[in-house]
Amino acid sequence: MSAPSGNPVPSAPPSYDEAMGINMNYPHPYPVPGPGPGQKPDGKGMNPPPHMGQPPPANNPITVQTVYVQQPVLFYDRPVQMCCPSCNQVIVTRLSYDSGALTWLSCGGLCLLGCVAGCCLIPFCIDALKDVDHTCPKCNALVGSYKRL
Repeated sequence: MSAPSGNPVPSAPPSYDEAMGINMNYPHPYPVPGPGPGQKPDGKGMNPPPHMGQPPPANNPITVQTVYVQQPVLFYDRPVQMCCPSCNQVIVTRLSYDSGALTWLSCGGLCLLGCVAGCCLIPFCIDALKDVDHTCPKCNALVGSYKRL
């Protein structure tokens, strides 16, 4: 079991640098670590670096808090379903009508047109010309208002 006399048997395969033809005279772009403590010169038996300054991960339960963001409510002259900010109940608002700027301007306009004999008071009977207040039917809190002007 001897090797033929013309071809010697190599003892080990060539290294990566030798196989790729890398010239060892040029400096490497990155530092090449040498064998450190706990390593063999051939690179086998490397120990992973210890986690410095980091505690081992703990199995603590993660607390999740759900936050509900309510969109701003737009108040018009119709009842609105919403969550009352005072009593935190889901409600449909109760409407109440109050005389506002549009009611008084309508009354003044009718006076200028000659409706002085009481016809100028008609805008005070029409809800479509009045401002609207939205209140909670459960706690009677004012939750919003709608101004015509």
